[in-house]
Amino acid sequence: MEKAKVYFTDFRVTMGHGLLEKLKKLIRRAGIGEIDMDRRYVAIKIHFGEPGNLAFLRPNYAKAVADVVKELGGRPFLTDCNTLYTGRRKDALEHLDAAAENGFSPLSTGCQILIGDGLKGTDDVAVPVKGGTYVKEAKIGRAIMDADVFISLNHFKGHEATGFGGAIKNIGMGCGSRAGKMEQHNGGKPSVDPELCRGCGHCLRECAHGAVSIGAGRKAAIDHNRCVGCGRCLGACNFDAISNDNPSANTELCCKMAEYAKAVVDGRPQFHISLVQDISPYCDCHSENDAPILPDIGMFASFDPVALDQACVDACLRQSPLPGTLLTDHMAAAGFHDHHDHFINTTPESEWRAALEHGEAIGLGTRDYELITL
Repeated sequence: MEKAKVYFTDFRVTMGHGLLEKLKKLIRRAGIGEIDMDRRYVAIKIHFGEPGNLAFLRPNYAKAVADVVKELGGRPFLTDCNTLYTGRRKDALEHLDAAAENGFSPLSTGCQILIGDGLKGTDDVAVPVKGGTYVKEAKIGRAIMDADVFISLNHFKGHEATGFGGAIKNIGMGCGSRAGKMEQHNGGKPSVDPELCRGCGHCLRECAHGAVSIGAGRKAAIDHNRCVGCGRCLGACNFDAISNDNPSANTELCCKMAEYAKAVVDGRPQFHISLVQDISPYCDCHSENDAPILPDIGMFASFDPVALDQACVDACLRQSPLPGTLLTDHMAAAGFHDHHDHFINTTPESEWRAALEHGEAIGLGTRDYELITL
């Protein structure tokens, strides 16, 4: 496979020229106009952000992409699927309210908003995964599969299980219905070390499935019969008291995400955009965001989601950590082991290479890319 082209521009602007204009210029230069969008439905997959989190992409960026799609004759809509965990986006009504609270509306974005898997997260389509080894049929939100063209608009940041969240995660996990998300997450079941547990109850509040309880001595416990392996409790624990019993689970999760992403994009025009800014250590699904671990880098675009993620992670690994963050806290801790990787140093139990390696192996894209700087 020949090198994929990934286009890049930084966040610098000159007087009289703004970032939104720069983003439009980037995606036009990257070739979005090569896609025939005339009267075609165009799904723009974005994460609307859990209310309380302030690291998600501003709706202004979504409008810039939607405006270009409309200029090309397309009929864009913003979309995401409902979440597996408890929160403000677990059904379409709350999801739309959450999106509106974070500033997303037809007025602010220039297009409509559709929740991909319907009211209760059950409106999905079984999509064959060509070359899949973990998933034979991915459960994808129906509205997303009904679109003629697929665009992902990604906030590139850290993630407590997958190392980082970029294009593959936004597509694979984000487009899965609630059942699809459960299928991706069910590789491992975490457990609590009672010696480290402080009984704070953060894990209890994060669990949507009643799997966590606080028992004798104010120690948490996880019922594996109820647990779906979503990993929310791992991110909630500040004391490293929760760990995954299956060390391959995060690797398996990454591989399943890649297979879900392939199901979404196979057989139709696709285009991908990642903004590497506000690089918080955890997912935008949290109702809070910690300080960015790395400086803002820029905007990337490509027809290849694997190459795009590889280019973004390479750019991040070249940066110096920002002081006063979770990353530098970990680096200063006693017994710190340097993985020479900002994402794994932030959350050592996380994994990210498997998604790119498996994505390349199944034909989702290539890790070999040419970076073209504007």
